[in-house]
Amino acid sequence: MTFVTVEPLFDFRENHCKADSALLESAVSYRHTLSLCIFLAASISLAAARDLAVVSNKSNSVSAITVPDLVKFSKGQTNRWPDGKSVTLIMRSPSTAEMKLFLEKIYEVPESQVKEIIAAANHGRMGHPAVIIVDSDDDLVNKVASIPGAIGVVDVYAINSSVAVVKLAGKLPLEPGYLLHGN
Repeated sequence: MTFVTVEPLFDFRENHCKADSALLESAVSYRHTLSLCIFLAASISLAAARDLAVVSNKSNSVSAITVPDLVKFSKGQTNRWPDGKSVTLIMRSPSTAEMKLFLEKIYEVPESQVKEIIAAANHGRMGHPAVIIVDSDDDLVNKVASIPGAIGVVDVYAINSSVAVVKLAGKLPLEPGYLLHGN
């Protein structure tokens, strides 16, 4: 009769080549790094997807506008409100991540073309531009509050009591079906 001996487990690992274990460790490290990068990219894109609101100077008599009207204001195709006040749209720079949703839903063209549309809308309107670009949401709210006839597109969490929120297509920000809902 013949007896067969089996190596203990700790000796079994010694039979593996060290190169194989190094390769396995780098593959695991690569997967962890890749997972972290994917998580960070998803987090950043979600953070950039903001809920926007249309706000108005409190002296404006308008409490609701339609999407086609907002498009006309954004492109400088409508100069006056029904009460005769000049219309000025205040917005953040088209190149900011916050405005991506607005560009997609309202302008429906790439950023470079939006800049051309804004330049054309402001051409010949030196005293009262059709579209004004500002650096921050706070600047936007302050500018809308200080210019009669102004409207603006701003992050909902930047709204304060100095401006009035305007319904867009019959809906307020954060209501289901609101056009400028970011998530």
